[in-house]
Amino acid sequence: MGVSASPFHSLCLVFASLRILFAFISFCLEVGTTSEHRQQQQSGFFRFVLLVALVRAIHTMNRTIVRRLSANAYAFRILRKAFSSGAASEAFSSIPACPSHEHEEKRGLTNNVQQYDVAIVGGGMVGMALACSLASTPLTKQLNVAIIDSNPALQSKLLIKKEDPPDPRVSTVTPATVSLFKDVGAWEYVLQHRHAFFNKMQVWDYTGLGYTRYDAGDINKEVLGCVVENKVLHHALLSCIQNTELQKTIYTSRLTSMAVHPSSSSARTDSTSSTSALHNRGNLAKLELCDGSSLYAKLVVGSDGGKSRVRELAGFKTTGWSYPQNAIICTVEHTAENYCAWQRFLPAGPIALLPIDDNFSNIVWTMSPKEASERNSMNEDDFVKALNHALDYGYGPHPKSSLLGNGDMFSWLKADATSSAKENFEVPPKVVKLASARMVFPLSLKHANDYASKRVALIGDAAHTVHPLAGQGVNLGFGDAFALSRVIAEGIAVGTDIGEVSLLKKYEAERKPANIMMMAVLDGFQKAYSIDFGPLNILRAAAFNGAHYISPLKRSIISYASGDRKLPIFS
Repeated sequence: MGVSASPFHSLCLVFASLRILFAFISFCLEVGTTSEHRQQQQSGFFRFVLLVALVRAIHTMNRTIVRRLSANAYAFRILRKAFSSGAASEAFSSIPACPSHEHEEKRGLTNNVQQYDVAIVGGGMVGMALACSLASTPLTKQLNVAIIDSNPALQSKLLIKKEDPPDPRVSTVTPATVSLFKDVGAWEYVLQHRHAFFNKMQVWDYTGLGYTRYDAGDINKEVLGCVVENKVLHHALLSCIQNTELQKTIYTSRLTSMAVHPSSSSARTDSTSSTSALHNRGNLAKLELCDGSSLYAKLVVGSDGGKSRVRELAGFKTTGWSYPQNAIICTVEHTAENYCAWQRFLPAGPIALLPIDDNFSNIVWTMSPKEASERNSMNEDDFVKALNHALDYGYGPHPKSSLLGNGDMFSWLKADATSSAKENFEVPPKVVKLASARMVFPLSLKHANDYASKRVALIGDAAHTVHPLAGQGVNLGFGDAFALSRVIAEGIAVGTDIGEVSLLKKYEAERKPANIMMMAVLDGFQKAYSIDFGPLNILRAAAFNGAHYISPLKRSIISYASGDRKLPIFS
């Protein structure tokens, strides 16, 4: 690692080299003085050659000395920092655990602190969406951006093979999100890999009292959404960024500390004269990474997930709770291709079956932690039987398709029905086998009380985490990313410092109400379907049938789930 030699060894090497060099010079001079019969011209030529050899030897030796001493000084600097922060054993154990940083652009000397316009902490889907949006917008594409993430995949292009089975980690992107991806040029890369559009969805209750079917044609759209593997979305965004002129530096490291810090006079300015002016005013955010490197930024964006380090260091408070539920996700295979999204509400939580192209579908099954542990430990055959049981007759009968025709209690809802209201209940396609390992994760709701402060903004799960029952979490995060990019562009257009809290609060004012509305809807669904109580079951059935037969309500629900900011029926 270049730290094994000590300063003492280096000095010994220096003295040994000098002794050899002086011995060689003495020998040459002695030979020159005992050969007095040589002509003066030969003696002059000999001295010239000797001088050249001496200069070259000293030059080579100096470079070797500087290189070895620099390596040792750097090693001792790291060890001194480690010892000053804690016990020696902790220091030694933490050094190899931190990934090294590799930059796409050549760094300066280690004593120069890099300065950036935007530092994005978290290079996942949402963080890369922000970078992609900045790169595609005329006013922001000249910004100098740092991306900080310990994932080494950011440095190498991920190879996605068509023949590989789908990854169980998928996202259901709405038409609104698809439109945003098209605007920045990322959607064309998604289309090169596996994805599945769906234009129909069926939702029903285990009691058999109600169901509803949605069709994209009810709101004059072609699709309701598209299911895409997370790795495909991430790859598409990264490919889009790599094909732009965005000045980016990727730090394969982790954030350890952050502070709004006055600009140091030794910090190198990598941006335009506007950055130099701000440099003179001071008060940039300073980030320290676990590999010992540092950087300054006008704006730090936390897109580092539900356990956000940026949110913690910036002091943002959160509100939320954990649900008494876990979710099992996996990829399954059918005998025929699935073109519909299915969701059934069971006593312990919903189960969703989402198409992923070919004969594959994705399962998201919510249940109690104990039940999740038991299901996860089942052998494959038993788990497949449990899946089909939950998606078919398990826990209760199929809803009746002729409730209204028989003068049922909900018959008054029949007027002005949409075309999908005439469709009968269907049984989901049978699962024949698993196509991936099962994964289990806990569910929670968390919301940051603020999204922005001076020089810091939160996006995605760093700002909010939601229940996955409607697949809206990543769409909220993408909405944050593109909204923040627009606000940054607006600030640049009027000459505002992009780290000013007054500007960042505009982003918060746009996104916070929309996110809270969606979180309230999802949390309400979770609580309403967590109780098995006769009168409540009747009310839920009425809600299902209302959503199925009342056209304005159905269109409003479809539009909202497709990415409209407001429920149209209330706007």
